[in-house]
Parts: sequence; C-alpha cells; structure tokens
Amino acid sequence: LKPLAQGVVGASATFALSLCLKMGVKGLKKKVVVKGKKQTLKFTIDCQQPADDNILETKDLEKFLNARIKVDGKTGNLGDTVVISRDKQRIHVNAEAPFSKRYLKYLSKKYLKAQQLRDFLRVVAPNKTSYELRYFNINEDNDEE
Repeated sequence: LKPLAQGVVGASATFALSLCLKMGVKGLKKKVVVKGKKQTLKFTIDCQQPADDNILETKDLEKFLNARIKVDGKTGNLGDTVVISRDKQRIHVNAEAPFSKRYLKYLSKKYLKAQQLRDFLRVVAPNKTSYELRYFNINEDNDEE
C-alpha cells in the first residue's frame, strides 16, 4: 500500500489509503459459504429390459457402482454423501449436491463394457433424473432391404 500512497500528499493520502482498504484489491473477494440444508440429488438406473431377459444382474451393477463411485477423489469413500439402493430392476442413487448424472452414465457404460454387453445395450436418459438400459434397435436395418 505504501507505493500507492507515496504519490499522494497529506490528507488525500489517508483518504486514498482508507479507500483502498475499504474497497480491497480487485478480484480478491472472499467467498462466503452458506452452510444450510445440503441439496440431495436422486437418480435412478432402470435395468428392466436386460434383467427380464436374464442378460444383466442388477445386484452386480449395484456392487460395481458401490466399488467404483469416487467421493473426494477416492473410491470406497461413499459414507453418507452417496447412498445406493436397489429394488427389483432399478438402482437408486441418492447423493449430495456435487454429483453428476453423467458420471452414472459413464460408470454404467464401463460396467457394460466389462461384461461385454456394450455392443448390445445402450444407456438412454428418458427423463431428467434417470437412465435406462435399452437394446440397440437392430430391426431398423431390415426395413431398408
């Protein structure tokens, strides 16, 4: 602050100094973190079609997600921030705010690749909070002939 106030003389120097202290340095604002109710996100992965055909086991996908989901850069660190549950052919993921739906798609595709099902199944988002495992439409090729 001294080099800034050296060119200014007398009372105007104290005014300039106090103005700098009040305004602060540009770009260095303190970020205020509001601690309150954390936002919980709810996602579902519907595995009904492949599970009905006994191609896919939903319990294996649930186990895979439990093992692979990273929280704060570490796997196996779910704690209370991410809760994975399953009912019949659906997997429900409840997570606190910084959690991406796209990350679930990435992990689902990774699971399908590991099970060598990626050539037959795809991960589709029917709505904003869920994914669905569907078969590729092979019948479209037959219509062209």
